[in-house]
Amino acid sequence: MAASRGFRDRSDDSLLTLVGEVPELVRNLVVAEVDSAKNWAKKAGKDAGMGGVWFIVALFFLFWSLPALAAFAIIGLSSWMPAWLASLIVVVIALVGAAVFAWLGLLRFKHLSRSTNPVDAVKVDARIVKDVADEF
Repeated sequence: MAASRGFRDRSDDSLLTLVGEVPELVRNLVVAEVDSAKNWAKKAGKDAGMGGVWFIVALFFLFWSLPALAAFAIIGLSSWMPAWLASLIVVVIALVGAAVFAWLGLLRFKHLSRSTNPVDAVKVDARIVKDVADEF
């Protein structure tokens, strides 16, 4: 009798039939764990790359805010109020942009550390197999 998702009732199978299927089941488990590890590594690499890009964008804004800060100091000393105020606005916008992009990069790296590691799943599977083997 076939159940949902292609599973079948194995209650009528003999012990030898069930033991004979163990190598295939172990192979399927190992293949699934390796595929899971590949997918996790690909996702982790993508998250780390995007986090790095956001930090580079933040550094770009920070780099170009330094000349604006120098212009602010020069214009401020010359007492020309509208010019130094405009320079101050440019510096504030650049620093806010750098802070936003640095925050986005930090969030991406935190997202990377929160994802589950497939090695932990392999450890759990190995522990379960060991516990079952210890029972017999």
